[in-house]
Amino acid sequence: MNRPVTAVFAALEALLVVGIGVGIPVVLLSLLWAFQYGLQLDWLIFWRAAVDVWLVGHGADLTLQLSADAAAATGVAGADAPIRVSIAALGFSVLTVLLAVRAGRAVAETPHRVLGTLVSIAAFAVLALGLTASAQHELAAPSLWQGTLLPTLVYAVPLATMAEVTRRRRGGPADPATDLVLDLVARIPHVGRAVVGSALRLGVGSLAVVLAVASVVVALLLLTSYAELITLYEGAHAGLLGGLALTIGQLALLPDLVVWAVSWFVGPGFALGTGSQVSPLGTNVGPLPAVPFLGALPTGDPAFAFLGLLVPVVAGFVVATVLRPRVERVLAESGVDDLLRRALVGLAGGVVAGVAVGLLAWAASGSAGPGRLAQVGPDPLAVGGFAALEVGVPAALALVVSVRRFLGHDDEASSSDESRGGADRVTEAAPAPSGAARQQAGGGDADATGPIAVAAPPERSSWRSVLERVPFGAGRSAARGESTTSDRATTGEATAAPASSRPADAAPSVAAHEDAPSVGEPGRPSWMPAPRERTPEPASPWWVRSGGTSAAGASPSHESAHAPTRDTDTDTDRGGRGEDGDDVTEPIDDVRR
Repeated sequence: MNRPVTAVFAALEALLVVGIGVGIPVVLLSLLWAFQYGLQLDWLIFWRAAVDVWLVGHGADLTLQLSADAAAATGVAGADAPIRVSIAALGFSVLTVLLAVRAGRAVAETPHRVLGTLVSIAAFAVLALGLTASAQHELAAPSLWQGTLLPTLVYAVPLATMAEVTRRRRGGPADPATDLVLDLVARIPHVGRAVVGSALRLGVGSLAVVLAVASVVVALLLLTSYAELITLYEGAHAGLLGGLALTIGQLALLPDLVVWAVSWFVGPGFALGTGSQVSPLGTNVGPLPAVPFLGALPTGDPAFAFLGLLVPVVAGFVVATVLRPRVERVLAESGVDDLLRRALVGLAGGVVAGVAVGLLAWAASGSAGPGRLAQVGPDPLAVGGFAALEVGVPAALALVVSVRRFLGHDDEASSSDESRGGADRVTEAAPAPSGAARQQAGGGDADATGPIAVAAPPERSSWRSVLERVPFGAGRSAARGESTTSDRATTGEATAAPASSRPADAAPSVAAHEDAPSVGEPGRPSWMPAPRERTPEPASPWWVRSGGTSAAGASPSHESAHAPTRDTDTDTDRGGRGEDGDDVTEPIDDVRR
């Protein structure tokens, strides 16, 4: 794909995003124009209304004004004054962000990523400017510079971010602009980058948790207030198409409702008109417009509402606890892993969360109409300040104080002990063997006494060590990953060792039991004693082999002591003949030993 094709492709991506965003209200209003008004009005009125809705959804201010005849018909003083609508219907902004992410991923797949990104942003800005200019009217005029700049920013930031993320994932080369930015970031001291990066993760993670909780609460309020919502829908008498348009408008305002819930959890709450307040301390509202979703708002003073203030506190503490190992590792790599830097990361994360919440509160607040509706939504400064405090302090405590250590479990000490493993095994004192055993084992002094040091058994047994102690050559070979040929070679070398190096009666030490290689017969580990060699005994009389009673009056106990037995090695009876044809009769007492 060459450069001209990449530029056309990027421009089409921007056109697609704008077309989807503007097309939703255009289709609904066109249906109203066709079926509700019978095609009697000018379609450009509905076109301008659809563009105004899209621009308001991206934060552009809209100025409305009644005509002189309409203002006089109302009979209200000051009805001809301009009406400013500055609250953003964030549903359209969310849609633009999602489509921009998809466009950024598609542009990054082209060989000319930078060209595609710039062309796509420029095409979107030109389209936004054209739409804003087409919606200008003396009775409804959106801000020209806001209608051009704010939608373009909403589209450009996620587009460029996703394009860069995709480049990094694919390992592509960086463009000169990206190299310049990376060079500027690299000039920041390593400690500063570690603190800022950890604070960004902490703040964004805490904000995501609070937004998730607020979304769940809003969904539950809408479900439990189903009856009130249906009553307000019926009172609107909007019909099928009007009800559909009203539903789409409320869906566009649904993200605003989630942000209002976040401000309620933070503490300051939000307003639904001048002099009203909805917060955990109570709900005090006046007359409200007949918008159905406003019927889900809590009324009165809910019990235990103050527990909602714990949501940002718990979110900051939990997220900081989860990110603590990463923060410690990053600070340790910078050589400044101390309590001061950890507390600084927690407080900086609170500042990040406060700034983000403040920006959301700013976008979800403003003027929604004349009179009391000139003040709707939360106070950005109050909400952002409280959010920074409620997230930063618990996060700093979670990074400084360990929960397990606070509960009496010293996890750091236990982890350091486990890391040492078997390297620091202490020797244990075993009871001194007898003199005869000493002479038989090593030929030393029989009178020497004293403890001998043996290696302590390992604290934990892994599956590899267990398989190595299994007296089978195949299991040991599979556990160690060695070939059968190498096992046979090792077994052959061990078999060649002199048998007198370790007597059969000598007890194996713990070290030999754990670490010594297999010697002796194949399949028998070194710690298993060798079988005793039995010498053939003289042939017993026939009455002993047959188990009968002797003529000399042999006692029954003597006969039972020489009863026939089974030889497990030669698979013959002790009363019969072995492989060499000799009698191998042996007393049962010896066999039992």
